[in-house]
Amino acid sequence: MELDTVAIVAFSVAGLALYLALEGDRKRRLLDDTPTSKALGVFVGEVELVGQCTRQEPLRSYLADKPCVQYNWMIVEHWERITVEFTEKGIPYPSSVTGSSLVASGGSLVGFYLQDETGFVWIEPAGAELSSRVILNRDIDISDPMYFDKGPAEKVLGSTGRRTFTEHALPIGTTLFIHGRASERPNIVAAQIKYESPAELFIITDKTESAVVANMSCASFCWNVFGTAATFFAFVVLFAGWSLVAPAVEAFLHILDEGRPFSIAMAQLGWATPASLLLGVVVYQLGRGLLWSWMVFNSIIGLRNRVAQAYSLIDVQLKRRADLIPRLVASVQGFREHEAAVQALVATARAQAGTGPLKALAPGLLAISENYPELRAEATFASLSKLLIETEDRIALARGYHNSIATFYNTRIQVVPDRLLADFVKMKPEALFEAEGFGYHPATVAF
Repeated sequence: MELDTVAIVAFSVAGLALYLALEGDRKRRLLDDTPTSKALGVFVGEVELVGQCTRQEPLRSYLADKPCVQYNWMIVEHWERITVEFTEKGIPYPSSVTGSSLVASGGSLVGFYLQDETGFVWIEPAGAELSSRVILNRDIDISDPMYFDKGPAEKVLGSTGRRTFTEHALPIGTTLFIHGRASERPNIVAAQIKYESPAELFIITDKTESAVVANMSCASFCWNVFGTAATFFAFVVLFAGWSLVAPAVEAFLHILDEGRPFSIAMAQLGWATPASLLLGVVVYQLGRGLLWSWMVFNSIIGLRNRVAQAYSLIDVQLKRRADLIPRLVASVQGFREHEAAVQALVATARAQAGTGPLKALAPGLLAISENYPELRAEATFASLSKLLIETEDRIALARGYHNSIATFYNTRIQVVPDRLLADFVKMKPEALFEAEGFGYHPATVAF
């Protein structure tokens, strides 16, 4: 293998590791910078939710037969086979080999609602990074009825008569953490979370947000270590040459030989080893620092744009209140007056009950009943009150969302090392939304 080819491959591997590490850091920052919303306060854009999954007609898991919204299962059959091995002199002898084979698998996935104390949000899980919990993991023998009831009738070659049944699922009522992009549902006026190409991250998991962030941090650290090692190896090849590195690599792959061959091979590399280590660390960290600055800058800009979007959501809800509530009040007043007229007609009809047929009032009552089948002031007032409360809750949630994400942004640009970059491009803190100085005021309903 040529020297240049080996070095190029090693540098390419290091570059890939650096990309994966930075991508993990970017996703971790996105999770850290997104406040957790309530179901009632889900607006268009990147959102995080915590709640319980529910569905009116859930799936039934194949193995455990539990109600769920997602499941996948597999059956592994264990075997033992006799093979023929040869001694150094070429004499054959029997050897036992054990292992296992996947004999059956499957799964299913459906949309569901995520429920919290404020309401429901529709989740379309297709395309998400989904992790579920183990609901069944059994190692059974052929005497168990489940062996053939759920598994295939055919046995693999050399079967020991034992199978392992494993099933993962998201049972109904499981508390989930979801990060994704919210949009409007096409058939009704309500929010949904589904996979969309602009979405930066779509996660559905039964783990907590802190656990997801910890896993991402660990993965990024491992990729950085691997990338540094690949860069170190590339410089060793450049300085010492492949002819000296190849024996060291071969010895490393057989490091069980008490380490002596590997030590001898490494000693032959001489000064190239410490120099390559130092240069590999410096070059990798320098490249990481430059790309990290680029990633952080884009991350902060994206966060600032989401702060502006959150502020616009408050204005949208305030306008909704200003436009919707007065019309609802006028509508309810009209219904109440109309019902009063109906009651007057009924009273007149009762007064005329003993004098003859009600020809004069009947057409009016029939027309009213056809146009307004349920004129009940109490129900209408209750509906108005519910809409008023929901509107005020949406405004409060929009305010809280804006202040939370603005606080995240202000914290980002004030802590080191992000502050160094923020000061360089002159980013300024965003003001929090205060109760004073509203452009709109709570609607006053008077009857």
